[in-house]
Amino acid sequence: MSEIESAPLSPTATEADVPWLSDDEQRAWRAYLRGSRALEAVLDAELQDAGMSLAEYELLSMLSEAPGQEMRMSRLADQTVQSRSRVTHTATRLTRRGWVERRPAPDDGRGIQLKLNDAGLAAVRSASRVHATGVQEHLIRQMDPALFQSLGDAMRNVRNHLLGAETDNYNP
Repeated sequence: MSEIESAPLSPTATEADVPWLSDDEQRAWRAYLRGSRALEAVLDAELQDAGMSLAEYELLSMLSEAPGQEMRMSRLADQTVQSRSRVTHTATRLTRRGWVERRPAPDDGRGIQLKLNDAGLAAVRSASRVHATGVQEHLIRQMDPALFQSLGDAMRNVRNHLLGAETDNYNP
């Protein structure tokens, strides 16, 4: 996973050094935090009913869009902003289900590539209907298109600030 840079306050910081949130900022922050957690929980529950977790769906969908339907596991971790350990555990579950295959990376032999197979492609295609419906119902239809576009722009700015680079290679 890419390192996230932060500038923690020193242990000797005074009250005046703390960048406290205004009341409006605090309300917006808490709304974002609670709303994003609730959204993720609902989307995960809906996908669980379809036979996979949100984390599993995210990896499978990324593989389905990748050239040759395969990607290096470290790249999957970077793009999903998950630890390599978490991606490894998720990949293990997907391998046990017969949806992906692990292969040595062709460029150096040390890394591992995940390759989506036909069963995995069928599973992600089936789950994608559930996921797209959930995202539409629980997020997109809850705001006007301009607000949704602004949300995407804002979160892209946050990601780029924290990760230091554009990591989302999705080009519709």
